[in-house]
Amino acid sequence: MSQRAVLEVIALDAQDAVAAQAGGADRLELVTDMAADGLTPSLAGFAEIRAAVDISLRVMLRATDGFVAGGTEAVDALVARARDLRAEGADEFVLGFLDETGAADLAAVERVVAALDGAPWTFHRAIDRAADRDALRKQLADLPGLDTYLTAGSAAGVAYGLPV
Repeated sequence: MSQRAVLEVIALDAQDAVAAQAGGADRLELVTDMAADGLTPSLAGFAEIRAAVDISLRVMLRATDGFVAGGTEAVDALVARARDLRAEGADEFVLGFLDETGAADLAAVERVVAALDGAPWTFHRAIDRAADRDALRKQLADLPGLDTYLTAGSAAGVAYGLPV
């Protein structure tokens, strides 16, 4: 396995994706609505980006601003969207949910991960808001497909997280 770092760039649309690939990106994280820290793109948006580039794509699975998955209906909708994206050809994902105590919302994460059918995925910046990052990583350690954590080192952002 290569020890070379992966350059992952966020893309909101096909224009972003083409520019990122031209700039040397190894992988893209596909999202909409950066004001909400990135939400799930539409199926059409995913398909357009997939057609525009030939690098790995990690698709965000997150329906609302914040790091709470929501109730049963909200998680059902995320599971359905994950299945639809898989059917459209998505094979890598980004997700992460916390409960009211700041621990991983295992029920929500496990339901969404089950819909990914073993696909690789990133636990995103919810880790920055976790009550205990080490405990969260232990909670998630054995989930299928988890291969990356995305962190700024701090809930306040990279400028504050660099020392971490």
